[in-house]
Amino acid sequence: MIMNFYKCTQPIIFLAMFVVNTALADVKNASNEEIIALMKAGVPLVDVRTYKEWKKTGIIKDSYLLTFFDQNGNSNVENWMHELRKIASKDQPIIILCRSGRRSGVVSNILSEKMQYSKVYNANSGILGWINSGQETTMEGLSSEN
Repeated sequence: MIMNFYKCTQPIIFLAMFVVNTALADVKNASNEEIIALMKAGVPLVDVRTYKEWKKTGIIKDSYLLTFFDQNGNSNVENWMHELRKIASKDQPIIILCRSGRRSGVVSNILSEKMQYSKVYNANSGILGWINSGQETTMEGLSSEN
């Protein structure tokens, strides 16, 4: 009797593990080289930092500037998602970037787990890793606060 129960539940347990692993695997950490290749392929990069941060370091050329957390750490996910949908639908790949990779990791997980975005790349070394590896930034488009 116990053996029959085990045989019946084994496929269900496997399926549940597969679904959980698939959902968690949707966020991929992306190196600078991967980010460059993805952007060349047309994948949008969304920089979630604040205006002050953009002014301090510059931005990656052709990135989309869409602050997620304000300077006090607050966010309005509904408004942010409304703006993000103008950039990419949940069926399109997207790259998320912040200063060091921490906030972009949080945002990437929200997109993958809560908003069902199918392919999210987290720029896990952030703009600091971008700059430290010798990649360029620009001030173009930062003349006034967005």
